[in-house]
Amino acid sequence: MKIFTNPDYNFVRWRWHAIALSLIVILAGAFTIASRGLQLGVDFEGGTIVLLKFDQAPDLARVREAIGGDAVVQNYGPAANREVMVRVRRTGAEQGGDLSQEADAVVNKLRNASLGNFQVIGTEIVGPVVGEQLKRQGLLATVLALGGILLYIALRFQLSFAVGAVVATLHDLAVCLAFLAFFRYDLTLNVIAGLLTITGYSVNDTIVVFDRVRENMRGMRRDNLTHIVNVAVNQTLSRTVITAGTTLLSVLALYLFGGEVLKGFAFTMLVGIISGTYSTVFIAAAIAIMFQGRKPVKGQMAGAPSPSSTSPTARKPNRRRAS
Repeated sequence: MKIFTNPDYNFVRWRWHAIALSLIVILAGAFTIASRGLQLGVDFEGGTIVLLKFDQAPDLARVREAIGGDAVVQNYGPAANREVMVRVRRTGAEQGGDLSQEADAVVNKLRNASLGNFQVIGTEIVGPVVGEQLKRQGLLATVLALGGILLYIALRFQLSFAVGAVVATLHDLAVCLAFLAFFRYDLTLNVIAGLLTITGYSVNDTIVVFDRVRENMRGMRRDNLTHIVNVAVNQTLSRTVITAGTTLLSVLALYLFGGEVLKGFAFTMLVGIISGTYSTVFIAAAIAIMFQGRKPVKGQMAGAPSPSSTSPTARKPNRRRAS
């Protein structure tokens, strides 16, 4: 199935504009994280979460006042569900089976405050030791994934392409973190799973373009890398749009109907799919071209002439008149 018939868009021409736009978003995200911090979920920060369902619409201010301290109280899902999430940064002792003491204390405070009938529909408790361990493992998983990607593409293609793919992947991760900071989503294990999924998705999209670049080099030996890359992006444009579009619709349905638990994961995927498609078309190819410079590419003759020397006029042989 083809959406575009013989597309001939000059994507490489806009690489500097795309890089500038990406830098603006990433720097704005970095400033937001530096000034307000990136909200860590209970998975990484540790603490206690209690989910409550009230018979009547709850007064969040009274709930917060009854618990006291640094408790975070907010609606869980639509307000019409009358569900409330209470999060405190404390837990019971991690040893001795007293980990749930803080959750019990939260429930007792709310019952004594006479806030109406409610029932506990869920609890989540993560101690600080476990939280630190999960934080280290999440960071390690991300670093190992990027290292594996760099090694694989460097062996299959060459170093300049590997650098382009890894920079594009880092770009997608930075953009996702920026939007998580903008919209105040917690960084949880679900979000880390979304980030790692985006890593694989973005690299797969980029490899499709790079694979077409390698194929084109066999028949376009006298063209420079910029022209070959631009042709490859146009040739794979229909595939890129169809893949991104269908995946985006699936994730959008997950975001709208998947419930509050999957909200962070789905939001990360939405941003990552858009950013991954954008980085495949603009960032990865641009970085590969910049890094390669004038060096010959595998499968291409050294000293390939510029496009001006490959024009139809330049290629036409001299003809002598017969005397």
